[in-house]
Amino acid sequence: MHAHFFSHRFHPHSHDTYSFAVTEVGAQRFRCRGALRTSGAGMAMVFNPDDPHDGEAAAELGYKYRIVHIGPDVVGGVLADVAGGADGGAALPLFDQPVVSDPLLCRALLRLHTALVGGAGPLVRDERLTAAVGAMVRRGATGPLHARELPDGSGAQARAARRARALLEEAHAQEAYAAEIPAVRLAEAAGCSRFALYRAFRAVYGMAPSDFQRQLRLRRARGLLVAGSSAAEAAAQAGFADQSHFHRWFVRCFGVTPGTFQRAAGPGARGAPRP
Repeated sequence: MHAHFFSHRFHPHSHDTYSFAVTEVGAQRFRCRGALRTSGAGMAMVFNPDDPHDGEAAAELGYKYRIVHIGPDVVGGVLADVAGGADGGAALPLFDQPVVSDPLLCRALLRLHTALVGGAGPLVRDERLTAAVGAMVRRGATGPLHARELPDGSGAQARAARRARALLEEAHAQEAYAAEIPAVRLAEAAGCSRFALYRAFRAVYGMAPSDFQRQLRLRRARGLLVAGSSAAEAAAQAGFADQSHFHRWFVRCFGVTPGTFQRAAGPGARGAPRP
């Protein structure tokens, strides 16, 4: 995505991908991993998969940025290629700094973004993808990617949060998108009280269980839009109460309307991704 925002505020959300962005104009502030961050012009933002964050303008002129979302499987494949064809044994990288000031990283990301949206050939896109991911890992990664854990002594809470998440994901995988899982059922699966589950889930995943469930629905709807479903069909199949509810949350979490997204990434778009 390439966007210039002035008043839009992103609701706390995360991506199932690595997300690399370059701020071109102005400044954006966002809360990530317990701290308020600011990315100004010429700086890069780096989010690991499932990093919860929000976002809003931190300057009167807003902020203009480019962002690329790259799946963990793609990052793993690039790293295997860089390592000379390793069979995937290397751990995925962890980026512990959500904001990085590094002109070489920004240049590599801008070149990748330009190739992806500018109609460059497959060879150029692959080359720039390899260069950008390689640069990010060499210059920004600090260690292997592990599941986020609570501080020492809170292992029981972390396990409770993971059990609740597993139940939400299981319902989603079984295509029970519209099914509302009561809080008491989540607490029973987690083996703790509803209050303890809510507190643990927010600590581990940065959002409430209801926000996580909505995020799963949004990702499902996004895939349906890419495959050619209408916004109304995507809303219904993903489990939203109505199209207006879906539209509102899509904009709050992705920054664009479902229609704008589908025109850019749907089956008729040049270089459209797979759902």
